[in-house]
Amino acid sequence: MLGGLGKLAAEGLAHRTEKATEEAVHAVEEVVKEVVEHATEAGEKAIAEALKKAHESGDKVVKEVTDTVTNTVTNAVTHAAEGLGKLGQ
Repeated sequence: MLGGLGKLAAEGLAHRTEKATEEAVHAVEEVVKEVVEHATEAGEKAIAEALKKAHESGDKVVKEVTDTVTNTVTNAVTHAAEGLGKLGQ
């Protein structure tokens, strides 16, 4: 009789251990899921910020190049006009 009770107790303990293990695995899965979601959001935000800064930097470079070209062309036209003016004197 005690052997049967011992076996029954061992089976009950095994069942409770299995349930506790399943619950622990489920809890870990939920934590991992949340961590992955947060990491994904953080990564997406970092990428968006990097793209925004790259775009702003690109806009700044385009403006600087445009200003340089405009000034160079303006100076060239001014010098050419001055040269033509001196020829006409």
